[in-house]
Amino acid sequence: MTWSDLTIPGSGDGTGEELFALADAIAAVIGGSVAIEDLDTRVLAYSTLPDGRIDELRRQGILGRRVPDQARPQHEGQLRQYRQVLAATGVVRLPALADGELPRAAVAIRAGDLPLGTIWAIEDHTPLNLAGEQALLDGARTAALHMLRRRGAAALELHARDQALRAALDGTARAQETASRLGLPAGTPLLLIGFAPAGAPQEAQALLTRLGGELGRHWSAVRPSAAVATAPGAVYTLLPGEDPDSGRRLAAQALAAVTRPRTQPLRAALGESATGLSELADLRAEVDDVLRVTTTDPEAPPVAALTDVHARVLLAHLADGLARRPRLRHPGIEAMLEHDRTHHTHYASSVAAWLDAVGNISEAAGRLTIHQNTLKYRLRRSRELFGLDLDDPDTRLSSWLQLRIGTGNAGRSQSWPAGRQPVTEAHCEE
Repeated sequence: MTWSDLTIPGSGDGTGEELFALADAIAAVIGGSVAIEDLDTRVLAYSTLPDGRIDELRRQGILGRRVPDQARPQHEGQLRQYRQVLAATGVVRLPALADGELPRAAVAIRAGDLPLGTIWAIEDHTPLNLAGEQALLDGARTAALHMLRRRGAAALELHARDQALRAALDGTARAQETASRLGLPAGTPLLLIGFAPAGAPQEAQALLTRLGGELGRHWSAVRPSAAVATAPGAVYTLLPGEDPDSGRRLAAQALAAVTRPRTQPLRAALGESATGLSELADLRAEVDDVLRVTTTDPEAPPVAALTDVHARVLLAHLADGLARRPRLRHPGIEAMLEHDRTHHTHYASSVAAWLDAVGNISEAAGRLTIHQNTLKYRLRRSRELFGLDLDDPDTRLSSWLQLRIGTGNAGRSQSWPAGRQPVTEAHCEE
């Protein structure tokens, strides 16, 4: 079998025509076909001279653009050959591993001590001579230059896309300029996903930097059109042409793909789908809102959209508003919280539990593990001491909101130490 017996798609697939030309030049000296691979055994280029001999292994590698390994009975022997080639400083002669396969000569591609890939040449009817060995050695040095140049170009391209997306998220770049820099046609559906580590460890920025690099490599492999930007609080990915359903699936896959310490879980937040880059700043705010909630909750889902955590996001914004304008706080609620802090009473948790239970005394008392009469007493005293008119629906709503965002334990069950029983109305002296 020769290369001309194959019907394959065009060779220009982004690996660079220079490597294909190099493979042809080496094959012209050696006589057999040549393949250039990276360290993941992906076939970057191959010779296309019409009379170059190939075998089934080379045919599958050309068609699949990756050398088949796991499915081959000779897999372990193939791994040993790769290790042998990468460990050697010169050309390695290798026997065929199966019937019908042809012997090979191979050489490692290196930049100094850094391995970059390998070159494999099928030996034709005559064994490899000194000229053929030299062609392989020279070819390895030339291939290293091309591969390093492409690696640098890819890094520069990723950096440029990072800068373009970051400027768009900050609202400092015009939509038309961003579209041009990211190669986005007008009207392309856009989906923004934010990624961040849960919690707020001291090394958060180092984690984000590493996460940005891992996500950049992941998206370049599965969605080359994606743009990734690392910001102080999160890593953002802009996915063109995806809807929220596919975005949720891809976000979950990305979380599974990136490496991270077991003790540092990650969260992903989905923004709404948009059709204009001018909406990116708003989408970022939405994604940040979701991450603010999910990264501080150990029980939050790994992937969430605003619809999944809307109530908690709303409460967070209400808390921000009250923090900016404390005069809006109900003075009775403030007085009650202060009374609980200084007198070790439980009025706030009792009122919150009653409001959570929509006025159901039995349910609220059960949540607090206290007697119903105790809860009734506390509710009555809260009116007397703090002027809370809980019969008024607006007061109930404002009190509940302020308790929800003002006390971390509002509405949670109160546990009693062993040997103590819930007090009754007759014993309440709070």
